[in-house]
Amino acid sequence: MAIEQSSPELDTELLQGYLDSLGKNIVEQMFALYCQQVDIYLKDIENAQQHNSIVDWQAHCHKMKGAAASVGMCQLYEQLKVLEHTDAQQHEKVILLTELKVANQQGISAFKRWLDSCC
Repeated sequence: MAIEQSSPELDTELLQGYLDSLGKNIVEQMFALYCQQVDIYLKDIENAQQHNSIVDWQAHCHKMKGAAASVGMCQLYEQLKVLEHTDAQQHEKVILLTELKVANQQGISAFKRWLDSCC
């Protein structure tokens, strides 16, 4: 990804391509679906952490990673790529999960700012 991004959180080139080919309404629907699904992914990741399930942790991080990529949240995607394969202990994952939730909110805010600014 050598292309200069106007937002470090977002793959604006990807998002602009969506906007150009699909239209603002569809992009808004995609984002709304992400916002709805991400709550489920975060709860699933938290449940995996609480039950100390490495397999579930990896699976749910993987799902959220794909969702983040699909809406152009490149910074969140990179964070999830690391989390998916972390060997952190259960108590360390509490901190990682908190950081993930913050990064997700930052990504959502960046997406909203981008959508408001481009249309």
